[in-house]
Amino acid sequence: MTTRNRALGKVLDSIVKNEWLIGVLRLCKPVRFVHRLASLRMAISFLMCLSLVLAGQATGVAQSSTSAKELSPLEQSLISNEKSLIEAKQKDDGAFFKRTVTSDFALVGIDGQLLQGQDAIDNLGDSDLAELTPYNMKVMTAGDDTAIVTYDAIVREKPKEDEGPPPRYQHFSSVWVKQGEAWKLKFHQTTAAHWGDW
Repeated sequence: MTTRNRALGKVLDSIVKNEWLIGVLRLCKPVRFVHRLASLRMAISFLMCLSLVLAGQATGVAQSSTSAKELSPLEQSLISNEKSLIEAKQKDDGAFFKRTVTSDFALVGIDGQLLQGQDAIDNLGDSDLAELTPYNMKVMTAGDDTAIVTYDAIVREKPKEDEGPPPRYQHFSSVWVKQGEAWKLKFHQTTAAHWGDW
């Protein structure tokens, strides 16, 4: 009877082990399926996000190229005037300033000081200016004879004796008024766009 019980015990142990193994295998299949399903969901989510980002960039490129093509003759003229002003600033071209600014020209510099008349004209030029690269140029009209040109710029110039270099990223605003057939610069302001630089 003891031998028989032992043999029966071995058979039962074998059955229990097999049942346990079968149960584990049954459990593993759904786990593997769920894991694969989760991986597939993650891949699909990643691809959807990537496609949305790329679609947004394509739309942005299309809008920027469309807006560049849709500039009115007035906007083109004023942006051209502003670019000429930037070139004159770099050359410290006093003759250009005299023929381009109004008699009541005023300027607010990067330091927040309001300058008028000849002081403002003298402050427009900067022979120490190594770089002034504009971007995001926009024109807003304020009536038939007045427009505002705004833009951001990367600025590099030599540091002054008592200060370090001015902020690298600046925002510029210029008010242009039409006098006769010519557009004249009435007001110009420079604002630091990144405060940590100065």
